[in-house]
This record gives sequence, C-alpha cells and structure tokens, in this order.
Amino acid sequence: MDNIYYKTMPKISRKGAQMPQSPIRKLVPYAEQAKKEGVNVYHLNIGQPDIKTPEVALNAVKKNTLDILAYSRSEGSETYRTKLAAYYKKNNIHVSANNIIITTGGSEALFFTFGSIMDPEDEVIIPEPFYANYNGFSTAQGVKVVPVVSNIESNFALPSIADFETLINKNTKAILICNPGNPTGYLYSKAEIKQLAALVKKYDLYLISDEVYREFTYDGHEHYSIMQEDDLELNAIIIDSVSKRYSMCGARIGCIVTKNKSVLNTALKFAQARLSPPTYALLASEAALETPDSYFSEVISEYVERRNVLIEELEKIDGVKVANPKGAFYCIVELPVKDSDVFAQWLLESFRLHNETIMVAPAAGFYSTDGLGKNQVRIAYVLNKEDLRTSVAILKAALVQYND
Repeated sequence: MDNIYYKTMPKISRKGAQMPQSPIRKLVPYAEQAKKEGVNVYHLNIGQPDIKTPEVALNAVKKNTLDILAYSRSEGSETYRTKLAAYYKKNNIHVSANNIIITTGGSEALFFTFGSIMDPEDEVIIPEPFYANYNGFSTAQGVKVVPVVSNIESNFALPSIADFETLINKNTKAILICNPGNPTGYLYSKAEIKQLAALVKKYDLYLISDEVYREFTYDGHEHYSIMQEDDLELNAIIIDSVSKRYSMCGARIGCIVTKNKSVLNTALKFAQARLSPPTYALLASEAALETPDSYFSEVISEYVERRNVLIEELEKIDGVKVANPKGAFYCIVELPVKDSDVFAQWLLESFRLHNETIMVAPAAGFYSTDGLGKNQVRIAYVLNKEDLRTSVAILKAALVQYND
C-alpha cells in the first residue's frame, strides 16, 4: 500500500496569534475599497500631520553628496546625539550625548526599553486609554500590561495614586505614560509628574514617559518632563521621536534618553543586534534640529485652531461627548452607538454624504480592559479646518441614519 502523506499547515506562534490588530490601520482595506469606488475619504484615524516637513530636513537628503550609503553607529552618530542633547537643554532636560541611543522610530525605542528592563510575565502599569501599539510591543516582549483606568468625565486626568498602588506587586517593573497623551490629548501637570516620581521611587520602579508630542501644548500650558525631576536618574526613561515634532513620520527616527547606565548599556545590545538606524533619516533628523522656533509657533497656532473647530462642531451633535485635549492632536469622542468598530466599518462600506465619508479609529483598541471604549472613537485633527468641519458634518448625518 502506498504511503499517504497528509498535508498540514505549520502553526504560527501563540505570541503571533496574540498580537493585536491596530485599531488605527485595521480598517484600511475598507477605506481603500471606498476610494476605488470614487468615494472621498477623510482620514481622521491616524496621526499623520498635513503640516509640511521643514525644508532644511528635506534638503539634507536632497542635496547630500554621499557616494556610499554606509552603516551608521548602532547608537546613532555622535554629532546628532550631541545636537539632540543641546535641544533637550533648551527644554530644561540636562543630558549628554552619552545618555541617548538613537532608534528606528519611537516604537523601536519602547521595544528596546521593554526588552532591557522586563522579562516575560513582568508587568507594566499604563493609564488607559493608551497608544494602541503599547499592547503590541508588550505582547512581542511577553510583558503583561496592567491598565489603570482614566475616564472621559475627568478629561482623562491621572488616576489616583491609590489606584496605582493597588496594582503594584512583585512582578511590576514600570509605569508607562504618554505625555501629552495619545489618544486623549491629556497633558500631565507638574504636580501629577511629581506624584508619579514619588511613587516609582517608593516602589523601586522605572518611570517611562513617551514624550513625542512635547512641543504640542495649548492654552498656555507647559510640558513638564520626568527628567526635570531631581533624584530620578535611575528610574526615568524618555521615549522620543522626530515623527510628529517635525512632521517626519516616514523618517522612523526616535531615541531612548536616560541617565541609567545599566539601561543604556543593555539597550545598546539590542541596537547592535539590528546594526544601525537608517543613515539618510539620521541626516534629515540632525538637520531638522536647525528648524527655527517660528515653525513651532505657527504649527501650534494651527493645531489650536483645528482643535477649537473640532470640539465646537462635535459639541453641537446630540448624544456626543468629547474630551478637551490640552496637547498632542487627538481627542476621544463618545458616540451614541453600541459598537464603534461596527460603526466605523459601516461608515466606510455603506455611508456616503455627497460621495464622501470619514475614517475614524475605534477606541476599544486603545484600552486593555475588555468592554471599555466600545462606544468611543479617536479623532486626529490633522486635517485643515474646512475638512474638519466637513468631517463632523458627515459624522452628524451618519449618526442620524445609523441604526444599531
């Protein structure tokens, strides 16, 4: 009798199966199909600014005369790190080039940080809602996210320290915040940062602060960094990036900033394993540091106007609740729907107003706690003011027609 071979499919890993989909990008196929049908889609789902990248950064690549595109140093060039340290000094963050490791985007910076300070099954406490990819990074590293809930009623302010303390155990290694916040736009006050600093020192934890939106603060509020805190050198780790600061999302250049030498030496091993950050993007990022302050003044003024238009228009819609962001360029919006995932897909597949529709990011993907954020979406106000008005008009008409 002939041998019969049964073809079976090799299995993927449990880790791969557990990797969450991005709430920001998972609806892209529906948006692309709508566009193929000739529909104009307003993208409110992703923080891709329409602000122009500084010309000085683009010219560093366009006019470069390199004849060999060589590896850079694993930690990034010393000239860039030195200039970056000078940038931080202007922001009252006193570090040297040796306190900085350049990474391929802020995402890699956080990935290296998790790998450097946590083992599988260790825990990181994060106020939720939080940047959705934090779930992905933690899953990839085998780290457990422990959420501490903030809410729209308080504008997503820092939860009480007592709430944090109830979650701390022998597996807790760090607290992670995003300041100003994605997806909430909340800006932590100096008092709140001091509370967290005292907490991590009390329990010997790391405090990781994702500060990629540092420049984008509104209404006279100022950003206060964890590295402005005294006596936090061994605990504080900043995650940073050029993506949003200079509208250079495609450059994929970020960094880890810390005075903890053990963390730096460990993160450098991860950096060496991937060889180097991209050379051209490094050159563009170094040049971007020459961008005049007037660039930020104009950009911040534009974002304030956009935020004001968005909030004003949203508050006109019955049943809609919106948090008022003090930084970044996002807000969480609570809608009179049962499931924003279903609603967001329906917008792309079935709803049209003058052959236009909108794409939003369902907020459940920004929570770790099951069931939270089901009736919320994140909106990025990265479109011009007229497009934002049109987008909210589309949302209003859609809510009238939509039936759960």
